[in-house]
Amino acid sequence: MKFVGITKRWFLNVASIVIIILVAISVALIFSLRSYYYSAAAMTLDSYSSEEIASSINLYGDTSEKGFETAGRKFVETFPDKETMAVWLIDSSGNIVLSSSGFEIKGEVEMPDYAMALVNDEGSAKWTGKLPSGEKIMASTCIYDYPNGTHGGAIRFMVSMEAIDEQLIRICLLIISACVALFSLVVISGSFFTRSIVNPVKSIDETAKRIAGGDLEARIDHYPYNDELGDLCTTINDMATKLAATDRLKNDFISTVSHELRTPLTAIKGWGETLLQIGDTDPTMTERGMGVIISEASRLNDMVEELLDFSRMSSGRLQLKNEKIDILAELDEVVFAFKERSMREGIELVYNAPRVLAPATGDSARIKQVFINILDNAIKYTKHGGKINVIAERPNKATLVISVSDTGAGISPEDLPHIKEKFFKANTTVRGSGIGLAVADEIVKLHNGELEISSVLGEGTTVKITLPIERAERDSSEKEGDSKTDEHKEEM
Repeated sequence: MKFVGITKRWFLNVASIVIIILVAISVALIFSLRSYYYSAAAMTLDSYSSEEIASSINLYGDTSEKGFETAGRKFVETFPDKETMAVWLIDSSGNIVLSSSGFEIKGEVEMPDYAMALVNDEGSAKWTGKLPSGEKIMASTCIYDYPNGTHGGAIRFMVSMEAIDEQLIRICLLIISACVALFSLVVISGSFFTRSIVNPVKSIDETAKRIAGGDLEARIDHYPYNDELGDLCTTINDMATKLAATDRLKNDFISTVSHELRTPLTAIKGWGETLLQIGDTDPTMTERGMGVIISEASRLNDMVEELLDFSRMSSGRLQLKNEKIDILAELDEVVFAFKERSMREGIELVYNAPRVLAPATGDSARIKQVFINILDNAIKYTKHGGKINVIAERPNKATLVISVSDTGAGISPEDLPHIKEKFFKANTTVRGSGIGLAVADEIVKLHNGELEISSVLGEGTTVKITLPIERAERDSSEKEGDSKTDEHKEEM
């Protein structure tokens, strides 16, 4: 496990905290155990230096100089815990006159507890230290006086702390071993955990770099866990898939637009060269050529405008020039304009609309553009002998619904959800840039309307446009009671 990146941050943030907690718990536990054992030793000493022991000694004592020593010898000789505790009998001069071990104590021995007990009002004191032999002990000295107040001597109780310290050392080693094992377990489990994060993150990073470098086929390998990283991997793979699809659509779009631009440009160039060669010798040919040039130039202009509209739409700069308009009047003009084309291509165009006003606030040019794009698609995808129905209805006073249905090629169920996406073309064999419906959908949305498309492959397509309209006075025919039945029906 390399100590860099996320692993380093994990160790500094998590492992360091675990170390601090383990050390704090270990120190607290060790000091608590030491305090407990030392307190137990002190309580044992206190139990032998109580007033009951003093009373038992004084029962044997008298006011003579040797009275305390006699009683003390009796107490030491009959002391029941000689195996675990040492008892010294100290005379009034501070000399050790008897030891429970039976060995004579010679020379001066440092007894800080005895010195403190002499000046202590309670007549007792404790001390923890080492004997000249190096053995660590806890000692407690009690001063005993005769009933008349004369100093009789002292008894010193001593407990060896070697066994306690050895036990504490074993416990410390056990605690340290447990902490090391626990920390090792944390590090091992943490390394597996961080590796389960770091490795996918590295894979994500490498894949993202490949995608950024243009490799849109790059994908993240299967991630085994159902968590946030798994969601991220899925999202990035989906993003790459969509980018690849968008890139293909973009390339197809560029190819289509290039072809669409080349066709009129070729016609314009060809007729321009022809007219330049014939000069004024053939007025009929000149007139025909100029007509083609003007027609193709208009076609180029329409394509450029469509591309500009798409650019504005993509950048959110597509704006409307709102004014009071009659939507049905705009529809009438567009349908009339497509009359000749539909007849020329052998397609029946049927138009049904109520004889009412459909006032609204909007951009007349943009509304016309929507109708033109939809009718243009209907004619392009409908074969000779087909039929197109344009029906306008008012389901209520505030809504206008316009349906354009054709008997054309239709759209497959797989392509239908994407038909309004930019660059998408369900049928690449038909001319067009593939952005007409995307622009139309955006314009309808800007007018607070909705554009819906339904289709059956091989049977035809229906585009339904729903637009909000404003209330207005009904025309004279409606006032005469004919509004429910009188419709303007026109076959083209």
